[in-house]
Amino acid sequence: MKPAYKIAVSGASGLVGSALVPSLTADGHAVGRLVRAWPASGEHDVFWDPAHGKVDRERLEGLDAIVHLAGENIAAGRWTDARKELIRQSRVTGTRLLSESLARLQSRPKVLIAASAIGYYGNRGDDPVDESAPAGDDFLATVCKEWEAATEPAARAGIRVVNARLGIVLSPKGGALGKMLGPFRLGAGGRIGSGAQPMSWVALDDVIAAIHYALFNDSLSGPINVVAPNPVTNAEFTTILAKALKRPAFMTVPAFAIKAVFGEMGRALLLEGARVIPRKLLDAGFHFQYPTLDGALGPLLETSRSS
Repeated sequence: MKPAYKIAVSGASGLVGSALVPSLTADGHAVGRLVRAWPASGEHDVFWDPAHGKVDRERLEGLDAIVHLAGENIAAGRWTDARKELIRQSRVTGTRLLSESLARLQSRPKVLIAASAIGYYGNRGDDPVDESAPAGDDFLATVCKEWEAATEPAARAGIRVVNARLGIVLSPKGGALGKMLGPFRLGAGGRIGSGAQPMSWVALDDVIAAIHYALFNDSLSGPINVVAPNPVTNAEFTTILAKALKRPAFMTVPAFAIKAVFGEMGRALLLEGARVIPRKLLDAGFHFQYPTLDGALGPLLETSRSS
């Protein structure tokens, strides 16, 4: 039986965090949130203000684990120079502050699970990559490298650090699938550009399960790819989603339109990708509840109809 942990979660109001906190609580853990309101009102909450380098270290003392998910939404708008810097700072500065603070504690946590992303690999086309692959050289890859490097103070202090490289998290409540459901239900869905670009996806339930698994599996450290073991192309994703919704999907959004409307962000998020394999999770014995897209979409869409 797993012990009850004292756990703090940053980014607790996001797509992953809002599902993770009640899941951890239901398992009997004492869960607090990293919040920006002073003083932190929840019994286990921790005040932090990464933009000003502030964190209530006293409330970090004695925690068993930290799950760090906070970061600016990369798909919220065109990547101007200012927005790119905000994306970078929201990940790197906050992660470094938290890692350095944890390293200075008298009673340090056993594990820090820090979000990263499969953007680390850059645009790889159809060649499969696992955690041993080197980083890409585009904007997102550079951010991910700095983001993961910012956890090094915690690792040097003896804290087990897991860099969870998240893929495209599927949930009808938000993210990519949440945005796609409306057009597809109207029969206006379709592939983007050539449709050949890989989509390394993962069901939200499997993300939550992987985080639970990493909390208690001491063999897991460093980067782990949190993606389903069967990535698809954009064209395959389109076909499977349309079939699950019983709708046609004849539309095609041309690449030039994506680039014109969304610029660099559209190219990186919609027209490029990598076929990412969760090698370390599979080797550690993790079982995916939803290893295939057609098996995942049915339960996900049922959830969206009943909510």
